[in-house]
Amino acid sequence: MHKFIIYLHFLASFYFISTSADLKSERSALLALRNAVGGRSLLWNISEPTPCKWVGVICSKDGTFVTELHLPGMGLSGIIPEKSISILTNLNTLSLRYNALVSPLPQDLSKLAELRNLYIQHNLFTGNIPEFIYGLSNLVRVNLADNKFNGSVSEEFGGLKRLGTLYLQNNNLSGSVPDLDLPGLELFNVSNNGLSGRIPDRLDGMPDSAFLGTKLCGKPLALCDGEREGEGGGKGKKLSKGAIAGIVIGSILGVLLLLLILFICCRKRGKKEVRSSRDVGVKEGGNEIDGSKDVESADRESGLAAAAVAAIGGKDKEKEESNVVGAKKGLVYLGKTKWNFDLEDLLKASAEVLGKGTFGTAYKAILEGGTIVAVKRLKDVLVSEKDFRDKMEEVGNMDHENLVPLRAYYYSGDEKLLVLEYMPMGSLSALLHGNKGAGRTPLNWETRAGIALGAARGISYLHSQGSSVSHGNIKSSNVLLSKSYEARVSDFGLAQVVAPGSTPNRVAGYRAPEVTDPRKVSQKADVYSFGVLLLELLTGKAPTHAILNEEGVDLPRWVQSVVKDEWSSEVFDLELLRYQNVEEDMVQLLQLAVDCTAQFPDNRPTMAEVTKRIEELCSSTIQEAQGDIVSQS
Repeated sequence: MHKFIIYLHFLASFYFISTSADLKSERSALLALRNAVGGRSLLWNISEPTPCKWVGVICSKDGTFVTELHLPGMGLSGIIPEKSISILTNLNTLSLRYNALVSPLPQDLSKLAELRNLYIQHNLFTGNIPEFIYGLSNLVRVNLADNKFNGSVSEEFGGLKRLGTLYLQNNNLSGSVPDLDLPGLELFNVSNNGLSGRIPDRLDGMPDSAFLGTKLCGKPLALCDGEREGEGGGKGKKLSKGAIAGIVIGSILGVLLLLLILFICCRKRGKKEVRSSRDVGVKEGGNEIDGSKDVESADRESGLAAAAVAAIGGKDKEKEESNVVGAKKGLVYLGKTKWNFDLEDLLKASAEVLGKGTFGTAYKAILEGGTIVAVKRLKDVLVSEKDFRDKMEEVGNMDHENLVPLRAYYYSGDEKLLVLEYMPMGSLSALLHGNKGAGRTPLNWETRAGIALGAARGISYLHSQGSSVSHGNIKSSNVLLSKSYEARVSDFGLAQVVAPGSTPNRVAGYRAPEVTDPRKVSQKADVYSFGVLLLELLTGKAPTHAILNEEGVDLPRWVQSVVKDEWSSEVFDLELLRYQNVEEDMVQLLQLAVDCTAQFPDNRPTMAEVTKRIEELCSSTIQEAQGDIVSQS
């Protein structure tokens, strides 16, 4: 028995020595990588016996081997040496994006059999796509975009049966796109390459943005030369006699239907001419708006009533137009305003669709006198007229410099309109995620800090109006900006009266885990949503479902996983990495965001505490930035 115990002790000691030796070899491999491409940019504390505490290095739970290597935007340059990364044989994630690494990539990376995520976009890699990639059968996400790879898109990608993301855009690839049999492929992009030929049928469900900037043709782009609509695979099959007969009959019926529509329109036009101009809500001479078109296609010079009709679509168009144009009661004004226009003036205003939101469609309306207002057309109001009017009175009495004030509303059985001040700089969401091109003006740290403080003050004011008062729909598209980039929070109070629309939106990415009814959102749930907003400001990432997020996790979980070892350089938006002198402030704001997104409501601060912490953190920086903006404007 005693010998058996000694034997077990020997095996345990041997296991410990062997695993330590493995981690020791991985540590040496990482140092080799640092010496070759990192220089001083990888600030690793090499006095640490284990690499698991180094920036960007994530180990297994028992600390015996490295599982993830995240080194984005670290200033790495040169060639990755062999026998460095390849030694990390248990690696499942490799992120080297936004560096200046060059080819060749070492072929011994083929040893990374466990690799699931490969992110090497925005480097200087050239030549053909490395062949070792096709042997890594566990790959799920591959991003090789924004390099200088040439050659073709190999059909060998089809052997990676677990692949869900393949990004190859902005390279120098040529040839055709192979017919990849990848049932799990959901994110795909080969835009801005020298590719040509027909898009395979298996990929024709991808968005057209996945193929722009190429010479490719076929769905979802324009049809290829010699192809006709309905020719599967472009093989030019002849139509059968039955199909020809169907087309002829369909054409005849179409002509008859068109004549019937023209007859009805003529009769209605005659009736409309009898009406006085007072009953008309659309400018004469304005272009007709086809209700079947997208909302964005509404003519800028058509009236608000017509734009609202266009937003509805083809169904019940005449009924809805009558509801808007034929409204008998006027606007109900709220709070302090110098406006004196009536409903008829508003409906005749030229309208431009700003977008569809959670609760309805928003328009920019320009009245005849030049006054510009924002109009929100609500859908699916769930409360009675009295409750709606009471709520609008409550919202209209909210008066704070960081809120978008509600100035008037209109209520009828079929139509609910809100009239608000127009914010010329659009939303924070558009500013952060809208323009990613070369002409984009980076959103600097001072501006982001000012927006964070302004939004916090607006929400804190709402919460100060009573323990039961909450916003209920905090997200970056509801933070609007003045000409001096000051934050104005909008859409407050609507969550309690309007059902969330079916229009796709990112509200789920902001919603606190305890919220089950979007009409019943507590103040602590607002704090959670604001914390996600702070993370969005700091990371530049939009909170989405996992399938749409390149890293494969929701934003709060992703940030918490990255900073768990006191590491934050991976988190920040690349546009913020240039501001080294305020890195401590950014880290503190990041910590505040993490506190706000705590899983349990009682562990989150109040909005008053959040506002105070932001003020203490960066108020002097914000004042300087706002002074610069005012002096420039």
